[in-house]
Formats: sequence, C-alpha cells, structure tokens
Amino acid sequence: MTQARAAIPAMRITALTVYVTAIPVLIKRRHGSGDVEGSVRNAIVRIETDAGITGWGDAAPWSVFTGTVEACAAALHVYLRPILIGADPSRIAQLLEAADHAVVGHPEAKAAMEMALFDIVGQAAGLPVAELLGGRCRDWLPLSFSVADPDFDRDMDMVQRLYGEGLRLFKMKTGFAGHAVDLKRMERFRKEVPADAELRIDYNQGMAAHDAIRQLRDVEAFRPTFIEQPVPGHQRAALAEITRALDTPVLADESVFTPTDALQVAAGRMADLVSVKIMKHGGMMAGRRVSAICEAAGIACYGGDMFETGIAHLAGTHMIAATPNISLGCEFYQATYFLERDLLAEPFPVENGRVIVPRTPGLGIRVDEDRVRHYAVETLA
Repeated sequence: MTQARAAIPAMRITALTVYVTAIPVLIKRRHGSGDVEGSVRNAIVRIETDAGITGWGDAAPWSVFTGTVEACAAALHVYLRPILIGADPSRIAQLLEAADHAVVGHPEAKAAMEMALFDIVGQAAGLPVAELLGGRCRDWLPLSFSVADPDFDRDMDMVQRLYGEGLRLFKMKTGFAGHAVDLKRMERFRKEVPADAELRIDYNQGMAAHDAIRQLRDVEAFRPTFIEQPVPGHQRAALAEITRALDTPVLADESVFTPTDALQVAAGRMADLVSVKIMKHGGMMAGRRVSAICEAAGIACYGGDMFETGIAHLAGTHMIAATPNISLGCEFYQATYFLERDLLAEPFPVENGRVIVPRTPGLGIRVDEDRVRHYAVETLA
C-alpha cells in the first residue's frame, strides 16, 4: 500500500464538467414500475486534475426508482462542485462524507463522483479500480439480459441470439400484463430455450401483496433461479411473508437502498438475496457495505444496474470483481445491447456471455469525448 501511494503524484482537482446526455435506445423496456423507450438521459461527469489526469463518472437515474437526471445534474453542478474543486482526488472517503453533508440523497450523483475519483486515482497509481478496492476475486462476471420487450416474439428472437453468443442468464420482467400473460411467457421460454439457460423473474414491485403468494406459487412451476421484488419496496413485512412461503429464493431490490435497509432486511430475514446497484446505494464503496451486511447474514448478492452507459458498467464490474459475496452475476447488458451507441471508445468487454474485468489502470477503458458531446443536450461547467 505504501508503494502504491508513493506512485501517486500530488494532485488537485481543477475542473468539473457535467454533460446531460440523451442516448437513443434500440428496444423498448417494460417493467412493473414503468416503461423506458426512445432514449435514456444520464448525467456524465468529467473531473480534471492539475496532473493532466481526467476521470469520468455516470449518473444513471430513473424517475420512478431513484430520481431524475435534472436533480443529478444540479447536485453535481451546484452542491458537489464546491467540495471537489481544489481537493485532493485521492481522499475519496473524505470527499464522499463531505458530499453527504452537502446534499441529502442523490445517490446516483455521488456514485458518478466516486467512480470519477477512483478512475483518476487508478490511472495515477497504474492500477485497475478493482485492485484499489482490495484486489479482484474473479476475472469475469456472468452476464444477465433482461427479457423486457412488450413484443415477446422480438424478445424471444433476442434471447435465442444471445444464447448463441454464450449468455445463460435471462431475467424476465413481469407484473405489467397480468398473471396469465406472465405464465404464458414463462412457459414459452422454457419450451424454446435450452435447459441450461437460467430463468430469473423480476416484478419490479408490480404485484399486489394480498394476491402475491398464490400467484407466485404458479410461477415456481417454471423453476426460476430467484424472484425479484414482487411487491413495493416499502412493504417489507409482505416481502418477508412471501420469502417464508416460497421455496424459490426471493431477491430484494427496491427494499434495500442503504446499509440500514440491508441490516433490517437481513435481521428480519425478509429476503434470501439482495440486488446491489451503485446507483441506488451511492457508489462502489456503499455497495460493498451493503454486500458485507448481507454476507454476515448468509444472503448472497446480485449485480444489478440502472440504464447505464459503459462508464458506470465499468465501475460496477470492478466493484463485483473485488466483492466475493456479489456472486450471482451482473446485469450490465445496456452498453452492448440497449443503447444506440455507448460512450466508451472501445466496446464494453463482453465475451461469450461474460463481462471481462479490465486489467488496465482506472476504470480501464477510455471515454469517447466526441461521442459524449454529440449526445449532450446540456453542458454545465
């Protein structure tokens, strides 16, 4: 550790730019909590230093889940900028603590800030971010694709294509078209996709608690690996009853935003599994705190995401690579299969259904700045 620190030059942050981007998407996504189509809007942050090293971050909110892009951009531009300008970028924990005192909430903005800082420090030290987080425990992550197109014929064509490319994890979005339709989609998946493909189910809070157990017993016939967040996030007592009633593991997502949430869910055994997302937790280190609490309770974690570019995917990849308990794969398909074009200069590293953990310094792949400016609808500097 002393040698790594000695390799980092003395640096100060000199500039911060926020780009609000609107990137067209290739397919519509439908969830129990809402649709995503047309384009996705992110707040991309660029942090410059007097050492000539630049770091990048991505805030990827969703208005029905974590917040709005307008709020993220304002948090970065107005409230976090004064903390960062002139600061030593290697003091990441200290800067995140200052960010929590400067503005409540806004976890996506803080996640973007954190990943840009780690990107800078990793480049300065000549180390990938995973090594800064304690060292990798895995070199690749199984990739999951969300089956969420309202045109199910088109979705099944995509599933068959991705199966041919090596993907074996498929998470079907449910809870938006009625129980009978959900069961028909599951039945077709099981008939048309080889048996070694895992089927995972995600309701995105789309079920009514009073009827959930009866309906989910029907779902269990299709042998899903897990059932994710069947009821609204705040209905944790109902989630606990569902977890006790089913043989299939239940995964909590919207019920776990903070380490305190994770502690409550773990203490009450309200779920068998938890989805870790840097956007809802506020960064990689916060995600690792959630995972540590879950690990102590024997609750494995899954690497979830929002509608992210490859920048945030890279941060999530490094976090999972260095966190043994996030062992159920990752959902980082958007950069490759959802966005019209990603913002990375090289493709996000997916090979044979797996995400390959970069070994190059920082986040590991350069951002295409011309592409960022092309998709930017607002620039705050």
